[in-house]
Amino acid sequence: MSRFGFEEMQAIQKELQEKYREKWGELTPEKGASYLLWMIVEAGEVADIVKKEGNQEILKNPETRRRFVEELCDVMMYFNDLMLIYGIQPEELESVYREKHRRNMSRW
Repeated sequence: MSRFGFEEMQAIQKELQEKYREKWGELTPEKGASYLLWMIVEAGEVADIVKKEGNQEILKNPETRRRFVEELCDVMMYFNDLMLIYGIQPEELESVYREKHRRNMSRW
């Protein structure tokens, strides 16, 4: 099984953005706040499923789980769009993520 990571996610997002460029326009820093807000809205949809359906439904009901994962994908799509907007490469994200992890591991 292949590993699905940010490189592929960003390639997919670039393909989607290119397809709808005339409709959506370019990904620019001026759109960053809007994309962040849309990502938060999608995170709210994830939270709604947890609240309304509950943990056991997400774990055991295939349809609920599918909707939950689909909403998580929407969050990740906007997250990747934000990375593209601000020119964040997967390597930069990995470096800072690992650094943050090291700090968190020694915090308490």
